[in-house]
Amino acid sequence: VDSDKWHRQYDRHFKKYSKRYFGPHYDWHWFKAQGIAESGLKPQAKSSVGAKGIMQIMPATYKEIKASNPHLAGIDEPRWNIAAGIFYDRQLYRRWWMNKVPTDQRLSFAFASYNAGIGTVNKAFRKAGKKHKEVKTWDQVAPYSPRETRGYVKRIDRLMDIDG
Repeated sequence: VDSDKWHRQYDRHFKKYSKRYFGPHYDWHWFKAQGIAESGLKPQAKSSVGAKGIMQIMPATYKEIKASNPHLAGIDEPRWNIAAGIFYDRQLYRRWWMNKVPTDQRLSFAFASYNAGIGTVNKAFRKAGKKHKEVKTWDQVAPYSPRETRGYVKRIDRLMDIDG
């Protein structure tokens, strides 16, 4: 993981919440790469559609996450924004487990769903299923997903130094 964006300022939050929601052996750098892709790790970032913070969470999504995690404070606080983003990743990851996506592919599907929405990625998954006998990889689904989403997943892979 080599990038000028890889400062250590929020590492403890990425480590803590990836461990909490994904387990002690999961590589927390994936979620930091996501934070870099989302906002460049800028806690004050706000998108044109209203997504906020390091993990660029929509306020309505944050409210839903907070209902399951009442200990979370404000969306603008980096610690809670990161926690909510990783919690949401875990929810999306589980959805792709239910679709029987192989373990090594689930995080790509979760990141794509985080970016484009689960409905959009499910639609792309169904389209890919018409071409492929069995859909098992993000590469099979990516061509049917929005260009922005394909770029988003590739950017995270590049940040993690994975061919993408």
